Amino acid sequence: MSEQDDYAEIRERASNDPYCGRVGIDLAEVGDGYAETTLTVAEDHLNFHGTPHGGAVYSLADAAFAAASNSHGDAAFALETNISYLAAAEVGETLRAVAEETHLGGRTAEYEVVVSDGDGERIATFRGRVYKPGGR
Repeated sequence: MSEQDDYAEIRERASNDPYCGRVGIDLAEVGDGYAETTLTVAEDHLNFHGTPHGGAVYSLADAAFAAASNSHGDAAFALETNISYLAAAEVGETLRAVAEETHLGGRTAEYEVVVSDGDGERIATFRGRVYKPGGR
């Protein structure tokens, strides 16, 4: 299978992800060890403080992480993740999560995901590591 076929399959699977669809997360781009997702903050995404719920921001980053880590065509399963919340966003803002591979080993890989607002200001930093059973 070609890289383009791999990306098309990932794009199709991500587009049909029921959780992302419910939350409003879209896959904007996917490439080799790379992915971008977006989420427009709505009232439904707010917590009781009136700021985007950490779970919504985490979900956006996690979706980018999932697409990037599966972009090589082999299944990848999360081993660990963490996120640092740095700022809040406003209702109506579109958040973008950019996942980049920082290490690709035999059966593991590592990713950093930067979540930013419409002005490019960093909202959160997410890091994750995956297990790739088909890796060498």
